[in-house]
Amino acid sequence: MMAMLGATESAATVSFNYSDALAKSILFYEGQRSGKLPPDQRMTWRGDSALNDGNVSHVDLSGGYYDAGDNVKYQFPMAFTITLLSWSVIEYERELVSAGQMQYAQQAIKWGTDYFLKAITGPTQMWVQVGDPNTDHNCWERPEDMDTSRITYQINSNSPGTEVAAETAAALAAASIVFANTDPIYAEKLLDTAMTVFDFADGYRGTFTGACPFYCSASGYNDELLWGAAWLFKASNDTAYLQYVVNNRGLSSEMNEFSWDNKNAGAQILLSKMYFSGQTELQSYSRQAASFVCHVLPNNPWSQVSYTPGGLLYVRDGANTQYVTGSSFLIAVFADYLTSAGDLLSCGDTSFTPRELQSHSKGQVDYILGNNPENMSYMAGFGTRYPNQVHHRSASIPSIHTSPTRVVCGEGFVSWFPTSNPNPNVLTGAIVGGPNRNDVFDDSRRDSSCTEPTTYINSGMVGLLAKLSSQRN
Repeated sequence: MMAMLGATESAATVSFNYSDALAKSILFYEGQRSGKLPPDQRMTWRGDSALNDGNVSHVDLSGGYYDAGDNVKYQFPMAFTITLLSWSVIEYERELVSAGQMQYAQQAIKWGTDYFLKAITGPTQMWVQVGDPNTDHNCWERPEDMDTSRITYQINSNSPGTEVAAETAAALAAASIVFANTDPIYAEKLLDTAMTVFDFADGYRGTFTGACPFYCSASGYNDELLWGAAWLFKASNDTAYLQYVVNNRGLSSEMNEFSWDNKNAGAQILLSKMYFSGQTELQSYSRQAASFVCHVLPNNPWSQVSYTPGGLLYVRDGANTQYVTGSSFLIAVFADYLTSAGDLLSCGDTSFTPRELQSHSKGQVDYILGNNPENMSYMAGFGTRYPNQVHHRSASIPSIHTSPTRVVCGEGFVSWFPTSNPNPNVLTGAIVGGPNRNDVFDDSRRDSSCTEPTTYINSGMVGLLAKLSSQRN
């Protein structure tokens, strides 16, 4: 039985300027940069910040990205961001080139990978966090003014962190594919380092807890190990990594979400392409990939998730759009794989064509861009109505360039955080957490679950927008 996807039935009749949204979704990353900003910085209201990161430990940890609206650098979500951005470029390189965004996408990825290379200071030593989350969250100040603790956290053979190490290996491996043609020497360095870091992750098992309670891994580290091995096989074609995922397929299980914490579905979708290309020993991963898509889609007997009345996938409160963009990207990619294989998706007695899967992903993108009950774009700076009070320290305080007087820790909570005024700076391209399960959006920086952006919300959206920007609607 063929089925329509409910809220996505009218997706083909809705259209936005996807090229503009794509450009802005990548520009957002310049607003999240830490360190010394380059001369071609386009988010000009930002300034240099955290230039001395790592000094307390006698290592240069300047650079990288702030994860969200605060000023901490967490490598676990940062690495996931770079892995997913790289996958977007790998899948939709032609579309990014056509849209004139390939250069900027590569710059966004390299800003992360350059930082990772500095943070890896030995075969079994890696710095994985800068900043104390608790003291940072007790301040509301621009990163340019930071006076909070910039404590550094390290994993090593005595205190391992398998999740963050394996995710970093995945990021470096995926990025090596991105740069293979344009900078082969850099790509080789990324891949060699990825292999070393994966050996560390696999050989010294343990969980890093320094990012808790903000980035605690509830799913454990087996998903990151499979994810990292899958990317290393794709990047290197070394069959040892293929054998690793085959030998450990029992660690993979059916999922109904994809996020910075749980990579199972991502590994399954990635490996499904290899299965369709003839790697028959990966069949179990392909079956789990299909199950994931069925679990996320509505209107089929295997569906396991909820949608808002307006049609948005709703997994849980707090940055819910991360689940929307991540799963929609996976579904769009899987649809492409099915198209190449000339196959359909079967969910019990209900079947979907690749075109219907693409329509579903497009419907989720369109909801975020403004086709929703609030008639609001949830991407800052896109459309005529978008969030004005993005929960973001730097955006909510006047630029360091126009207001150089220092804003100290507590002053921001008095003068800027509680106001009802729009942010003085637009964090262009930032996708915020989005509405609640009833499609209601509270445009208040006090409500971080609705108005805080994250780097990993945007990372899946980049690929989706690249694909949509090339299509006539």
